[in-house]
Amino acid sequence: MKYTGPKARRCRRQGMNLYGNDKYDKILQRKPHGPGKSPRDQGGKLSEYGQQLKEKQKARDMYGLGERQFRRMYDIAAKVAGKTGDVLRQLLERRLDNVVYRAGFAQTRHQSRQFVSHGLFLVDGVRVTSPSFQIKPGQGITVRSQVRSSPVFSSILAAHEKHLPPSWMKVDSAGMKIEVATLPPPESAEQAIDMRQIIEFYSRN
Repeated sequence: MKYTGPKARRCRRQGMNLYGNDKYDKILQRKPHGPGKSPRDQGGKLSEYGQQLKEKQKARDMYGLGERQFRRMYDIAAKVAGKTGDVLRQLLERRLDNVVYRAGFAQTRHQSRQFVSHGLFLVDGVRVTSPSFQIKPGQGITVRSQVRSSPVFSSILAAHEKHLPPSWMKVDSAGMKIEVATLPPPESAEQAIDMRQIIEFYSRN
């Protein structure tokens, strides 16, 4: 099994599966320490800035965003009334690719992003190909009728019975429909991310 690819190195550096694919869990079981020749080769304790940078990179990798995209979302969140960290979590969760992933219609966020980019989903009946599209409460997402019988969805839907979508969405796996009922509450987002560290990172830059 390959331990040195860029995604594998990022997972080992963070000590967690950032991408959802089972192979990274296996890599972490066999190589639980960060990249390097041995655990003793790992660096010392990170500075406060280093910890903030690492946390920001973790969030970017988990949601699959580039630095410009992530910084833009922070800037938007900083201008909205309320806690910046909570607003940023909400913006990340409301991305169309994340909604599709969280509903269980894709095995990873990367796969979800591909599905959306290829135009496999409709939002309120309109084909949307932008993974960053922000879903609003009351909007419905459906799989295009032309691709519902595609083999790509068969294994995903077969495993869907074990999937538990978050409380802020209603999922009809048989009808291949998603309805976003409310705004995502902060506690329903990825709790592995320390949003305070990220806000402090951008506040000082």
